[in-house]
Amino acid sequence: MSATLSDLSVIAKAEFRGDGDCLISAVNTLSDAQAGEISFLTNSRYLKELDSTGASAVILNRDMANLCSIRNLIISDNPYLAFALIASYFADNNKPVKSGVHASAVVSDNALLGKDVFIGANAVIGENCKLADGVHIGAGCVVGDGCEIGESSELSANVTLADNIVIGSHCLLHSGAVIGGDGFGFANDKGQWIKVPQSGRVVIGNHVEIGANTAIDRGAINDTVIHDGVKLDNLIQVAHNVNIGKNTAIAGATAIAGSTRIGENCTIAGGCGIVGHIDIENNSHVSAMTLVSKSVKSGEHVTGSLPAMPHKQWQKNLSRLKKLDELTRKIKKLENQ
Repeated sequence: MSATLSDLSVIAKAEFRGDGDCLISAVNTLSDAQAGEISFLTNSRYLKELDSTGASAVILNRDMANLCSIRNLIISDNPYLAFALIASYFADNNKPVKSGVHASAVVSDNALLGKDVFIGANAVIGENCKLADGVHIGAGCVVGDGCEIGESSELSANVTLADNIVIGSHCLLHSGAVIGGDGFGFANDKGQWIKVPQSGRVVIGNHVEIGANTAIDRGAINDTVIHDGVKLDNLIQVAHNVNIGKNTAIAGATAIAGSTRIGENCTIAGGCGIVGHIDIENNSHVSAMTLVSKSVKSGEHVTGSLPAMPHKQWQKNLSRLKKLDELTRKIKKLENQ
C-alpha cells in the first residue's frame, strides 16, 4: 500500500514541500529508514541523523525544516501527531481483513452477529450477546452473557468480558484485559468479611483503548463508566463505580480506588495511587508515583507521595529537602551558641 507525499500531507493535516508525487509505502526511524519510507523528527538531538537518513521524506516542524536539506518534507506544528496519523493510515490499510467464525469457537445460538464479524479459535460468546458490524474477537476470548460490542471494536487474544458489559465502537482491548470482574466490596462482621454483591455493569464509550492485563471492575450498584476517547495503559486497576471522563489518558501500574471520579482531558502518569471517593477535575495532571489522597481542582498539576500537593509547592519543598542536612547542622550550631 503506497501513497503520494501530497496525499499523506492531507492525512496528516499538514503541508508538504518537494515532490508531491513521491511514493511512500511505510514509516520508519531516521536511522533505519530506506527509500520509499517516511520518517519523523521531533527532538533536535536527532538533527544529525537527517544528513544520513535513507528516508524519501521526513515529517518535522517549520523551524527544523528550515535547517534541513532534504527535499521532500511534511511540515507540521505537531510532527508527532502527523506521524501518528500517517502511521495509522499505513497500519489500517495493510492490516488483513478477517471475518467468519472459527470452527473451535463456541457461539450461543441467540447471539446476534453483525456483518464481517470475526471470532477466533476457542473464543466463547455467551447468550444474548450483540456484536456489531466489523467486530473482531481474538482467540481465547470469553464474552459473557448479555454483552454488547460496538462497530469495529477489537478484542485481542484472551480478553475476558464478564456478563452484561457494554463496549462502544472502534475500541481496542489488549490481551489479558478483564472487564467486569467483581469490585472489592466486603462488610466486616466481627472480624469476618461478608461479600457485598456487585450488580452494576461496566460501560465503555467509543474510541477507547485498554492495555494488556488491565482490570476494570463492575459497579457495586450503579455502573463503572469509561467515557469516549479514554486511553488506559497496561496493568491498571480501575475499581468499582469509578467514572473516567472523555479523552483522559492513564499510564501503566496506576491503581484507582472505588467511586473516584476523574474528569475530561486529564493525564495520570505511571505508578500512581488514587484513593476512593474523590474528584479529579477536568484538565488535571498527576505526576508519576503520586499518591492522590484528596480531590484535585480543575487544571491543577499535583506531585508527590506524602501526600499529593500543587506541583510548584512540591518543587520548592524538594529543593529545600536537598538542603535539609545543611540546615539541620546550622540549627544545631545556633542552638549550641
